[in-house]
Amino acid sequence: MPKLRRAVAWFIDFGLVIAAASLLAVLTFHRISALVTDVPELATRGGFDLLTSRGDVLDASTDLGLSLWDKVVLDVEEAFATLVVVTFLYQWACLAFLGRTVGKGLLGLRVTPRLSRHAARRAAVTTAADVAVYAVACVLLIEGQFALSVLAWVLAVVLFLVNAVPVLLPGRRSLADRLAGTSVTGFGLGAPAVVEPGPAAPTRSW
Repeated sequence: MPKLRRAVAWFIDFGLVIAAASLLAVLTFHRISALVTDVPELATRGGFDLLTSRGDVLDASTDLGLSLWDKVVLDVEEAFATLVVVTFLYQWACLAFLGRTVGKGLLGLRVTPRLSRHAARRAAVTTAADVAVYAVACVLLIEGQFALSVLAWVLAVVLFLVNAVPVLLPGRRSLADRLAGTSVTGFGLGAPAVVEPGPAAPTRSW
């Protein structure tokens, strides 16, 4: 079933994105844990603030906590940004140099035409629909922008559906395909099967 094959190919590619996200999560956790080594520096600065606070201990301790929190938030936001960049580069490099992602390759599918400008546009739309807008929603939530975060989540879901649902229609071209001017082909998806010529039949001589 062509639709099933495209769905399985997407799950494989998205699984690679999840693997990259998991690796980034582990690295980010270690970066945040390493902030403990920066506590003496922060504490020294907090102590100086305490000496100059004229007894306002609460403000001095608040500044120390906010400084540490800002570093944690920056580490998390950098991880989300890295995930978006890695996803785009994966999509672009696979399409530009191979004409297929890992998932599509395993399912015998390819993206045509294989041109750099088509690959860049398709990679950008795919990355936005699968990862980027969700990442923006998470960053907004971390920043305390709850209302904007909810709007970004809604936008992410809508964009994902607008990109994916057309694949179920007769044309089987996603939003990424239409904007990039590409198509997914393969056995059962519009590519003609290649028939190997057999041995020539012997001719009889009379």
